Amino acid sequence: MNQTAERPTLLFQRAPVRVADERTFIIKLLVLAALTTGGVALALSSTLWLAGIGTLLLGAMYTHAVELQHQCLHHSAFTRTNLHRLVGIPLGLPLLVAYSHYRVRHLQHHRYLGTPNDAEFFGFDTRQPLTGRVFLRGLFDYPRLFLMLRDVWRAFRGTWTYDIGQIAPRSRRDIIAEYRLIGVLLAAVAAVAALGSHELVTRLWLLPLLVAVPLHFLVELPEHILCDYDTTDVLRNTRSISGSRFSTWFTNGNNLHIEHHAAMNVPINRLGERHAEVAQLAGHMERSYPDFYRKIAREVRRNAARQR
Repeated sequence: MNQTAERPTLLFQRAPVRVADERTFIIKLLVLAALTTGGVALALSSTLWLAGIGTLLLGAMYTHAVELQHQCLHHSAFTRTNLHRLVGIPLGLPLLVAYSHYRVRHLQHHRYLGTPNDAEFFGFDTRQPLTGRVFLRGLFDYPRLFLMLRDVWRAFRGTWTYDIGQIAPRSRRDIIAEYRLIGVLLAAVAAVAALGSHELVTRLWLLPLLVAVPLHFLVELPEHILCDYDTTDVLRNTRSISGSRFSTWFTNGNNLHIEHHAAMNVPINRLGERHAEVAQLAGHMERSYPDFYRKIAREVRRNAARQR
């Protein structure tokens, strides 16, 4: 189906970043900073349950930061383009996500969605049958962190290459520089731990990282799973979730994913203007995240019954 034929004008219409949009994104960054600071204070508490809350809050903020980084990938956060990489790089560091590598892969995902060439940066293949084992493997995808270490090693050796097609020399240089930065930071963290502050590293990064990896998977999962994979029509191959104000904030509008794929450079805070049209036309729409995960649970049970 031709996704531009007989489609509402607003849904696929581009929109430049306005000063008001930039201001909204800066407020989101300030909220992230405040909540992260609170998470640090709680995680360092000598009271176990407060420290546990701090760990969960930091893991949630590390996840939220990657969703803010996603907006930077699309250059839809700031009026000045050069600010996107400057801000986007640190947003991905807690989850060890290299901004420029993520950007190249993610823009290819937008370009090739609905074709065999589609491949996301986070490697869970939503086109495979969803079983309990597949779900758990994606939920606890800690091996991705070790693959990142491989990229860091190759970056320092100067042997890093892009594994899906060709990229511009400048993009390759940017990616190598960012993996080297991650390597330096990991070495610094290891040194801090070796010098006696291992508890600090554990409380403020390692334990929250254990939370952030599965939480990020749960945020990303609804985007395309159980949708129509053999079409380039975003109203069929992508899902939107109406969600609540909280889920829209926490996922940074990732719930409005059809709206995002229809016009990927539109500032995230303005996607809600297009949701009414999507609700009328979308093939895959959910009212809430609980509704979506109930659908996932049913699919896992259905596939388990088929395998008996």
